Amino acid sequence: MFSVALSSRLVAVALSASLAVAQTITPAPTTPAAPAQSTYPATPLAAKRFASPESLPYKVDTDVGLIRGDQHGYNICNSTTAGQDSLCQTSYFNSIDDFCLWGPPEYGREVGDIEGIMVAYCTKPGHGTRLIPAGALTGVQWMRTPDYVQAVGFIDQTKINILRGDWGGEMDPHGADLRGNPMGGVVFSNAYNNRYEQVVEWHNFVGGNAFCFKACDPNGPDAAHFCEHIFDRIGCAYNAPNNARDGVFEACEGENQDFPGTYTSNGVVTTYTQPEGPITSIPYTARVPASSNCVTYTSASLFSALPTVAGPADTTSATGTATSSGQTTRATTGTGTGTAGSSTNTAAGSQSTDSGASTLAISGLSLMGVVFSALFFA
Repeated sequence: MFSVALSSRLVAVALSASLAVAQTITPAPTTPAAPAQSTYPATPLAAKRFASPESLPYKVDTDVGLIRGDQHGYNICNSTTAGQDSLCQTSYFNSIDDFCLWGPPEYGREVGDIEGIMVAYCTKPGHGTRLIPAGALTGVQWMRTPDYVQAVGFIDQTKINILRGDWGGEMDPHGADLRGNPMGGVVFSNAYNNRYEQVVEWHNFVGGNAFCFKACDPNGPDAAHFCEHIFDRIGCAYNAPNNARDGVFEACEGENQDFPGTYTSNGVVTTYTQPEGPITSIPYTARVPASSNCVTYTSASLFSALPTVAGPADTTSATGTATSSGQTTRATTGTGTGTAGSSTNTAAGSQSTDSGASTLAISGLSLMGVVFSALFFA
């Protein structure tokens, strides 16, 4: 009896001591909260190099935990990915009958909100991408210069899932967070050495039923300047000055343009600075480079393999139809003169008197609409 009582007291004392010791022990640290999401990738998109399309990984953008999320599509594209629901983000830019534009994967959102997830729409099968539907392109000028190749033209943008009335945005391999727009989007071209090379510097404006896409020679010393990406709100007329005409399909040779944003006023070379707020005027008109040896085509001869696809909305075609009847050639076009002066919001576009076709040599104020507001960014 005594021994039992004593044992009970000893157990009680031991428990009390254990509790007292436990109260003096510092609790183990809790698992720290996950770090805040980062913005920048380990390697910027424009610094990534791929020898050929065959060397591409499944996704070029492999960073995780970044603010904009993961790459939307993929870069290994072939017959298994081809079709109008493809999420291929590998683009090709070869010739007037073989090039791609960036467009939304689905209809319903403005370009400025989804630049990071755009996918490739191409004019020729074989790239594992979506195809630009038949009849969407109503005029294209392809230009080859010493330092870049460029396509400028007119399009029924609803057929590549861009909202009617959307003035669009700019895609390039940089973007504010260096992941590019679209994220992981890469471009290849065989226009320079008759073999596919990665085009490191490029830009693509699309919206307002018009587009321009420039791919700068990856071996050229000034690729980053000709394919500048900081003038995202002043459109094709300033980033890719041209003489494209709706209803005309032509391939030309041409001189280099001035670097975007650069112009000469009273003999002084000046660089334009794009303001952060609304743009109500631009102090110069971009010089349109001279072109020569232009060959014209019919739309049917260029894009015979494109599918007929109904638009996602009640659509009408972009203004103009192909009017050339076969392949012809013409000699040269004059060069525009870069002039100082204030562009105004009354410049709705010029008209070509030789063919009655409207031209794309129009003010960025009207072409890309956004010159009046800060609705989209690179």
